[in-house]
Amino acid sequence: MDLSLEKAWELLSEAVSDRRSPLHMPAIGTVTEEGLPSQRIMVLRSADPEKRQLRFNTDARVSKVRDIGNGAPVSVLGYHPEAKIQLRLTGTGHIHRDGPRADAAWDQASLYGQRCYLAEPAPGSAVEEATSGLPADIEGRKPTEEQVEPARANFAILLVDVVRIEWLYLAHTGHRRAASTWDSRTGDWQHEWLVP
Repeated sequence: MDLSLEKAWELLSEAVSDRRSPLHMPAIGTVTEEGLPSQRIMVLRSADPEKRQLRFNTDARVSKVRDIGNGAPVSVLGYHPEAKIQLRLTGTGHIHRDGPRADAAWDQASLYGQRCYLAEPAPGSAVEEATSGLPADIEGRKPTEEQVEPARANFAILLVDVVRIEWLYLAHTGHRRAASTWDSRTGDWQHEWLVP
């Protein structure tokens, strides 16, 4: 079971820099202010097994930022077909708009990535016709640092403190499923096998 946890973090860590990894863009689940489930695909930007933490970039103006705030349940779901492994992670999400970690994440983003946070009106807003929301002078073009500077005000990061990882290996000879749950009292993972 230790190997299943190790493999889960290995796949997640590889997915951060490998855009072709199926785990590079997992499904993120939250609960809305109205108590409804909500999911979206997000790009995995960091996976830190020592801190048990995942990082995603987000627009600070979107509904999930209000839903998560300073702490709310978050689920992460991904499937790696080559490895035949499904990962289901649960934890607590936190939004950071300012501070060293948000600043570092902004600095790591490409100009194209930073450009996304210039959309007006905010992502999810109703509009009369299909649009990217980007200013016409940078749509389809690489912006300059000066052009994306105002976008920093709309940028935030989502940090997920992982407390449970379910690992499911699919095989025609018989599936295998394990769960690792973080025990804050012992400061270690507790493992158990589950029926697939």
